[in-house]
Amino acid sequence: MNAIASPLTFPDKLLIGGELVTGDGIAEPILNPATGEAVCSVKEASIEQIDAAVHSASAAFPTWSRTTPAQRSALLLEIATSIDQQADYLAGLEAVNCGKPAHLARQDDLAATADVFRFFAGAVRCQQGQLAGEYLPGFTSMVRRDPIGLVASIAPWNYPLMMAAWKLAPALAAGNCLIFKPSEHTPLSTLALAPTLAQILPAGVINVLCGGGDSVGSPLVSHPKIRMVSLTGDIITGQKILQAAARTLKRTHLELGGKAPVIVCDDADLAAVVEGVRTWGYYNAGQDCTAACRIYAQAGIHDRLVAELGDAVSSLRFARKNDSENEIGPLISARQRDRVASFVERALGQPHIERVTGAAVHSGPGFFYQPTLLAGCRQGDEIVQREVFGPVVTVTRFEELSQAVSWANDSEYGLASSVWTQNLDKAMQVASHLQYGCTWINSHFMLVSEMPHGGLKRSGYGKDLSSDSLQDYSVVRHIMARHSGHLM
Repeated sequence: MNAIASPLTFPDKLLIGGELVTGDGIAEPILNPATGEAVCSVKEASIEQIDAAVHSASAAFPTWSRTTPAQRSALLLEIATSIDQQADYLAGLEAVNCGKPAHLARQDDLAATADVFRFFAGAVRCQQGQLAGEYLPGFTSMVRRDPIGLVASIAPWNYPLMMAAWKLAPALAAGNCLIFKPSEHTPLSTLALAPTLAQILPAGVINVLCGGGDSVGSPLVSHPKIRMVSLTGDIITGQKILQAAARTLKRTHLELGGKAPVIVCDDADLAAVVEGVRTWGYYNAGQDCTAACRIYAQAGIHDRLVAELGDAVSSLRFARKNDSENEIGPLISARQRDRVASFVERALGQPHIERVTGAAVHSGPGFFYQPTLLAGCRQGDEIVQREVFGPVVTVTRFEELSQAVSWANDSEYGLASSVWTQNLDKAMQVASHLQYGCTWINSHFMLVSEMPHGGLKRSGYGKDLSSDSLQDYSVVRHIMARHSGHLM
């Protein structure tokens, strides 16, 4: 399962100060979630290696921060080209490390990763700001945007390389130096890219450390030389990072998960809704913070939607021996699979919740869970309110559109949402009232590098992608010069 065209080599070297080195800490086994078997192991960074990485970044910062946008742009373009050249290999690693179908990793993840580097290579050369001028007689003011300094970036396991790009590209483009920690579950594709980064970028500008949150993440976040922490992860981890960052007033950039509402009006194109939710509710086995997982279906379309979506979801292909046939992969670990299963079990313990399809652990090898659709769910149900992060979609009936909007906003999350209707005026009104960082109309999960991605409420703050991200990774400075005299 998840076989690729040629045998893979599994990287295990950290990147510290421009050198590829073996970690001095404990060895972490790396599993293929599609089989449950260990494919290799990667040693964690020690406290001494964490300190060495930070000091190498600190030493590199004075020179790197003074490079021009054009110079940094050229290097980002080199990285993008190298990613394209290694795409098959990197996709193969992602397929093995994450369990996701190799053809989807190649088609989606790798293309998006290279595009992010190319976008920021261009964006950093055309930033806009306030005009310099005399806002006080006898003085000329100008505004600069300068790099923050050393950034600690921590990425999740659901899209390892793409999430790395989201963090590395804007931070590097803005002139920062980084210490990057991939998830301890999925370090392989980032480690495979490390030799390229070491070859293209000056020593110390980027460092890659592996290890768990307690052993590596926490000491890195707490290091006094770190000026900013960027995290994509869960709310609890985000809270811990905020607490640690508060002690030294570090900047934070947090993308913390979601529970995306999908409002389906009576006049929606039913076939488009079914196709959209089948794809984007279950993509990457639902391990996506923007997954279309919480459907609010108006009464007039509800029954047909449940029936047709149930048939569509039951047709999703997974755990096939021929990986090219698979549409979704497994969950990342046995723990995550069991967590998803426990959510569904508790939900089905409620007499009003109906199992439409799925709701069982796959009987074969690996950490697969059947794509699941639950109907009859109510607003107050745990399965509606909490992020499951698995292939589970719920359906809740509503009568009036105002009720659906109220329920959609009645959530601790505020990352992504969608509304489905053939009435554009209605769609725009609903979108304006939804308290989410992104709202799609008659679609879901469409991302482009040019547009910002980030959340509200407990989904965090700060923007990935777009020129807004460059602003997050830089500081605004006012330079004011007094005139020595008058020329006329």
